[in-house]
Amino acid sequence: MAAVAPRDLRIAVDGSDRLGQRHVGALLQPGRGPHRGTLVFGHGAGADMRHGSMEALAAAFAGIGLATLRFNFPFKEAGASRVDSQAVSTGTIAAALGCAQANTAGPYWLGGHSFGGRMASHAVVERRLEVAGLVFCSFPLHAAARPGIARAEHLDAIAAPMLFLSGSRDAMAEAPLLEEVAARIGATLHRLDDADHGYKTRKRTRTRSDDVFEEIAAHAAAWLDRLRPGAGR
Repeated sequence: MAAVAPRDLRIAVDGSDRLGQRHVGALLQPGRGPHRGTLVFGHGAGADMRHGSMEALAAAFAGIGLATLRFNFPFKEAGASRVDSQAVSTGTIAAALGCAQANTAGPYWLGGHSFGGRMASHAVVERRLEVAGLVFCSFPLHAAARPGIARAEHLDAIAAPMLFLSGSRDAMAEAPLLEEVAARIGATLHRLDDADHGYKTRKRTRTRSDDVFEEIAAHAAAWLDRLRPGAGR
């Protein structure tokens, strides 16, 4: 089945700062084949919703029947480099989830790449969002060269299933630490061989640059299928 072009949408975001309400862009990418739900998916701190990695992830998820709603955080919509406050970020995610619920079918999943995924987890806790689960692509457990797990403390408050898709060369998620966190909260963790934080791989190890996204989709599909009613976990 051929890919369907994403649909452009606009989302109203009620700010928790002096700027008040703003609007951000969004892209609703339908899935192909049997519908597995819709993933509301935020970008990283240095990217936007149209970044190549975001497009590759949306295409990979579409291939397994998972629709995606990508969106811009207000700082990227405005062309700024400094990320929004946590309150604005979580408010944007809540608005994006509402947009998905108004425009496409569930079940609804929440997640993102790097910063987008971390803010999605905070949104679930702080905004009490009800979703089927969370998908973290390159969860930024700590700053590069500064290992620690403080950024994961709030994950214990999340009851929904969680999936971590992390590269083996990710400098922002040392393997032993991420494994410790995943085990503690009962999450599923898949390590992607030779991938870095942006899912880039080395030619000498992986001959195709896009097969990491196919691997991500395969792991996500298997995880989603295990979560289906009656399938067991």
